[in-house]
Amino acid sequence: MGTTLRALRALLLLAGFYLLGVVLLALLAGGDYLLHRHAPSSLAVKLTIVSVLLAIPLVRGLFMLRTPREEEAAGLPVTETDEPELWRTVRDLAEQVGTRAPSRIVLTADVNAAVSEDARLLGLLPGPRRLYLGVPLMQGLSEAQLRAVLAHELGHYSNSDTRLSALTVRGRAQVLRTITHFEQRADRSAAREQARQEKKNAKAEAKGKQAKDVDTGHAGVTYRTMAKIYVGYARLYFRATLAVSRRQEYAADAAAARIAGRDATASALREIPVLDAAFGFYMGSYATLGADKGLLPPHGQVFGGFGRMLSARRLDLAGMRTDLPSEPSSPYDSHPPIADRVRRIEELPDDGRADEARGAALDLLSAPGRTLAALEDAVLTDEVRRFARTRDWQELLDRSMAEALASGDTPLHGALRQYTQEQPTLPALLDVIEDGRLWQLAKRLPMSPEAAAAQGRVFREFVRPTLHTSLVSMALAELDARSLLRWEFSWERSAVPVLPPAADGTETDLDAAVGQAVADTPDTAPLRALLTHHDRSTEV
Repeated sequence: MGTTLRALRALLLLAGFYLLGVVLLALLAGGDYLLHRHAPSSLAVKLTIVSVLLAIPLVRGLFMLRTPREEEAAGLPVTETDEPELWRTVRDLAEQVGTRAPSRIVLTADVNAAVSEDARLLGLLPGPRRLYLGVPLMQGLSEAQLRAVLAHELGHYSNSDTRLSALTVRGRAQVLRTITHFEQRADRSAAREQARQEKKNAKAEAKGKQAKDVDTGHAGVTYRTMAKIYVGYARLYFRATLAVSRRQEYAADAAAARIAGRDATASALREIPVLDAAFGFYMGSYATLGADKGLLPPHGQVFGGFGRMLSARRLDLAGMRTDLPSEPSSPYDSHPPIADRVRRIEELPDDGRADEARGAALDLLSAPGRTLAALEDAVLTDEVRRFARTRDWQELLDRSMAEALASGDTPLHGALRQYTQEQPTLPALLDVIEDGRLWQLAKRLPMSPEAAAAQGRVFREFVRPTLHTSLVSMALAELDARSLLRWEFSWERSAVPVLPPAADGTETDLDAAVGQAVADTPDTAPLRALLTHHDRSTEV
């Protein structure tokens, strides 16, 4: 489908939104006219008020003619002076694609790349272009793979995809805004009705009468009906534009394969979902490890550590490249499934370009370390930038774990505090266990109704997992407070606690020691031995 036909289609779909609004307004007006002619005046007036309230969101939707202004994604804009090699690569690829290069490049903190264009006259005239390039994406790709990604994005320019997206974005925005208006009004009607019924029940209860169940199912029903009409049109609109969007992705993939090579394009497509999953894991397990304690890794390492983790976990990530998503992320995802895109590229004839540009994509940046630090300053909020910085990752782990363990917020802490009316500590818990009162204490743990109703061994099996997990945390906290615990930081695996050795010099098995303490016939000796390790080492 050519540019003109696609523009005409987008205009017709947008016009359909306005036509739907006009038709609905005409129906409301016609209904009011018939009511005033044939219905009792009191009923006609009430229903006219309802139709006017329904018409307000329709009219608002019809007059929202301005396309929502696209906000630039948070990132680090770089000039040709800042990053000459990156700009040279982008300009070279744009020339090969046969399109105008972007006027602005913004480095972002996402595993993604994207292009946009501030087109004019509903996308019929070109405008300034922007390229968004995720630095985490660059950390995981080779130069050849990055060239394929860039060629794909620039391919959208050559096919006028970014210009015509203005029409599509307008239509989607108008439909969704109108749906939102109707749903908000329906919710407000339901809230008012719920408040009215609750007030009525309160008066009834004050008089000793039985309160009725609150039922708001009928409130806002007319608004929800109107919303459903637009939801139906939204589905039509999205599905009508979906096929075109996905064909655009296939065309951009073909451009990438032609310019950057078949193998580089296919491998880049395989790599992106792997990097996306790995980056999510990295941010949750490493970069934000101390965020709730107001701690950050050294400057430049919030995103810089991602590359180190990728290098350390190469083998773990290798298997993920063959297990590609075979379905789109949602029924309205504009991108076809990755597995299908890879299959299409790999079915192309061998172009003999497998050995091109094997260097790291990050090397296209003039000073990667400086850029990573500047990216932090550009995308982190003012509040986060004020967090304390640790000297290194090991200190971040040590301080984060120490503060987390010291918080004492496990279910067992709460139960022990309630049971003994004293500060919950590991020695106090061991005293309770040795006195044979563990299962009485366990009754104060939060539990399901089934667990609370259970007796004997069944009850113990219900609560034992919670006891075990909480006791492990309590033991680690106690050991940390006595300086008997250190944490081993690793990029290859999760952090592991290093405990003092057992009395016979062998490695301590904390899980086994805790398991013995919460057994049907408890044995606290292994945990007691851990607590006395400091005394033994001092005597020696």
